[in-house]
Amino acid sequence: MKRNIIYAILMLSAPTLCVAQSEVLTLSACQQMALQNNVEIAKSQAQVEQMGFDIKSYKSNYYPRLNLMAMDLYSTAHGDFTITGGHLPIYNYVAAAGQYVPNVTVNADGSYTLNQYADFPDQKMEYKVKNVFMGGLMLTQPIYMGGKITTAYNMSLIGRDMAELNVSLTKDEILVKTGEAYFLAVKAKEMIEVAKKYKELLEELSRTVDNAVKHGLKTRNDKMKVQVKLNEAELNLTKAENAYRLARMNLCHYIGRPLTSDIEVANQDYTSETVFHPNTDKTINISGRQEYELLNKKVELAEKQIALTRSDYMPNVVLTGGVMYANGAELAGKKLIDGASASIGIGVKIPLLTFGENTNKIRAAKTKRQIARLEQEDLNEKMMLEQQQALNNVEEAEKIVTFTTSALKQAEENMRLSKQQYEVGTETLSDHLEAQALWQNCYASKVDAICQYQLAWLKYQKSKGEINR
Repeated sequence: MKRNIIYAILMLSAPTLCVAQSEVLTLSACQQMALQNNVEIAKSQAQVEQMGFDIKSYKSNYYPRLNLMAMDLYSTAHGDFTITGGHLPIYNYVAAAGQYVPNVTVNADGSYTLNQYADFPDQKMEYKVKNVFMGGLMLTQPIYMGGKITTAYNMSLIGRDMAELNVSLTKDEILVKTGEAYFLAVKAKEMIEVAKKYKELLEELSRTVDNAVKHGLKTRNDKMKVQVKLNEAELNLTKAENAYRLARMNLCHYIGRPLTSDIEVANQDYTSETVFHPNTDKTINISGRQEYELLNKKVELAEKQIALTRSDYMPNVVLTGGVMYANGAELAGKKLIDGASASIGIGVKIPLLTFGENTNKIRAAKTKRQIARLEQEDLNEKMMLEQQQALNNVEEAEKIVTFTTSALKQAEENMRLSKQQYEVGTETLSDHLEAQALWQNCYASKVDAICQYQLAWLKYQKSKGEINR
């Protein structure tokens, strides 16, 4: 009955156990998740989107501007003025001339004497501003701005290209950091296996020594020596497990997972034949790097800045037109303004005298271009040195992997012979323990060498601009 109950519990818990299995992640999977979840990449992509809006904004400068203007003014200003009166001549119709002529007599000195006239009295006129409203539509179309609009638009295109390159550069950096975190976890995981195998060797040796002590073939001192080493192995195993736990949490940080996520890194093939990347290109070429393109764009941007500065001192021609309605003000008790009007015009601005401001600003822009070119040359050389150093690191790491692989094989053979000699009594326990410790060190060195080689390869790929291709 008890057995049936146990079987039933195991069957019910089996699905749960399957679901609770850790998620095994490869390097490519971790890098893909890092690219999808990284905040820095999201910020860089937002900058690209921002530059896209800036491009549309600068492009709109090619098109006319239509503005609605309105103004309402109320004023208590008022006043009056007088139109002086006088005599107005009376015109008579002259049939011979076929027109009206004034009834005047021309004097000998050329003056006139009015024969008939009408009196025109003085007229007093009063005015009041009161409420005045003005409103209308104004259209402005740039015709020639010295190249300012085109240059600014082209600069915005360059800015977008630089933002896109910055996204790629950020991705490259994230891929390297994720690779470092991944191989740190791989190394920590493999160190657990090293510690377990070393502990198993010591446990087997401990059982052998215990049997020998029981039969009086070994002393208790030998048993204590093995126990001390066994305690050290147990402690090292605990340290390795803790290191792996921290390494997984660090990896979760880079791939955007909660730090407590239950993940595992995939097991690696540590045979030297499968570790190395074949046909390593040893030519130094930085043209594929995002930094190289960024420097080119920076120099190009400095070139455009010169043209933009020069455009400030070129003639500007603007076409304007509009429709205006005005209403308000009184004169002699009647509304003075009430109607609409249309207008069109061309405005021209030609800078004549700036006391050297234009020349100095253009020279300053040219100096910035020269600085950008010098910076480009300097950083290009540094990138070439960096790529050569990365290649050197790959070659050195490759040799270290080869050396540690050979050393591990020799340590395994040495430990095998040491075990045989110890069992027949031709080797001391201390020498045998030393042979086991040497094997452990060689194993750990090989694991570290392989991880360092993989990291060196990643950094070399980044130095060539090929890590994200």
